[in-house]
Amino acid sequence: NRRKNKDDNVLEIPSIPNPFPELCCSPFASVLSASLLPKATSRRKQVIKVYSEDDTSRALEVPSDITARNVCQLLILKNHYIDDHSWTLFEQLTHTGLGRAIEDHELVMEVQSNWVMEEENKLYFRKNYAKYEFFKNPLSFFPDHMISFPSETNAAVSHSEILQMFLSSSTYPEIHGYLHAKEQGKKSWKKLYFLLRRSGLYFSTKATSKEPRHLQFFCEFSNSDMYMSLTGKKISGAPTNYGFCFKPNKSGGTRDLKQLCADDEQSRTCWMTAIRLLKYGMQLYQNYMQPYQGRSGCSPLNITPMRSISENSLVAMDFSGHRSRIIENPTEALSVAVEEGLAWRRRGCLRLNSHGSPIAISNMGMSIHRSQSWFHHKISREEAQRLILQHGLVDGVFLVRDSQSNPKTFVLSLSHGLKIKHFQIVPLEDDGKLFYTLDDGHTRFTDLIQLVEFYQLNKGVLPCKLKHYCARIAL
Repeated sequence: NRRKNKDDNVLEIPSIPNPFPELCCSPFASVLSASLLPKATSRRKQVIKVYSEDDTSRALEVPSDITARNVCQLLILKNHYIDDHSWTLFEQLTHTGLGRAIEDHELVMEVQSNWVMEEENKLYFRKNYAKYEFFKNPLSFFPDHMISFPSETNAAVSHSEILQMFLSSSTYPEIHGYLHAKEQGKKSWKKLYFLLRRSGLYFSTKATSKEPRHLQFFCEFSNSDMYMSLTGKKISGAPTNYGFCFKPNKSGGTRDLKQLCADDEQSRTCWMTAIRLLKYGMQLYQNYMQPYQGRSGCSPLNITPMRSISENSLVAMDFSGHRSRIIENPTEALSVAVEEGLAWRRRGCLRLNSHGSPIAISNMGMSIHRSQSWFHHKISREEAQRLILQHGLVDGVFLVRDSQSNPKTFVLSLSHGLKIKHFQIVPLEDDGKLFYTLDDGHTRFTDLIQLVEFYQLNKGVLPCKLKHYCARIAL
């Protein structure tokens, strides 16, 4: 009875009239259907931790659908770095000694979901100059002895056409060569002849035969990720230091890894680049083109650094005489600039002490380089090679470090031709003054900063100019 009386009271309340009756009977009411209205989707946020080269870290609260490129953009803005499109999110599997550069389009949360709870895997924020270098210089990535084309391709194929074949769905070049493969469940490695085709990676059971009856399937890439070995021979016992492997998503551990090893860096780079193109195809090209899409009519293949109006109007001037003059000869302008730099450094070697008297700072040239981003103090030769490899084996990637064999000298470590070379910087003393040289005293510099700046503009005795330095950034 109480419930009935309560319902009667509710029914007795007069209904509130609708102030907008025309909306209920509008002929356009069907347009506002539920399917066309924006869905109120809640973007769940999570916290990720990103490390830098010096092991400093930063926690970020990001949406669950954030990509690796967006994480890099967020860190660039927060740390006020210059965006030169080479920043990369790097995944390092600590337990297995593996690592890879996460593709710009990949979802970070999906990458982390493949991690095992008990393993201390990390995300690193660093530069990778070789990320899309194969679009700019395919000649270094696809040597002629490792690539063959479909039989219908009779004419000579240019390297730009090679990339078009990789990105095409109809044709695909074949990559072939010898690789060391780790036998499943064993510690031994076996050298086999491998072939990369659109359907996957195969090896020949009979020498270099490509007949279908002699080919055995090794791996496909849709449900696995490719990693580079960071520890060389230590963990897996590989015959060389140029290892890479395929790790299935949601794998149970090292037993599911399919490990391979190349004889040199050029072979490993060719295999890994071709597999990236096979797996992601046009998505890689879109990632590469994305920074240039805002510039109409510009192609990244022929784009030049943009200069301001003030930079274009700058000219070399000589103020040494009674009247100033414009220096027309580029050689004379360069020599004047070098002489002015030397004079500036000579003036900078005199400072005033606390009593106001000038003192010569003789040790200034010996320590001024320690504040530079390219100087890495007392790191080993192996550590220097690892840093350069992580930044990408592009011509001109370099760093300067203390020499371990001779404490008074320094070493310039430089990447060229997919190899890392080391050049000793020797100090010389002449007439009571200290100089540094790379070529037995033919070219002398008052400090390491002047030396690096010179070889950034001139190749000199080096195989190439210094272009990109390896820096230990802090987050």
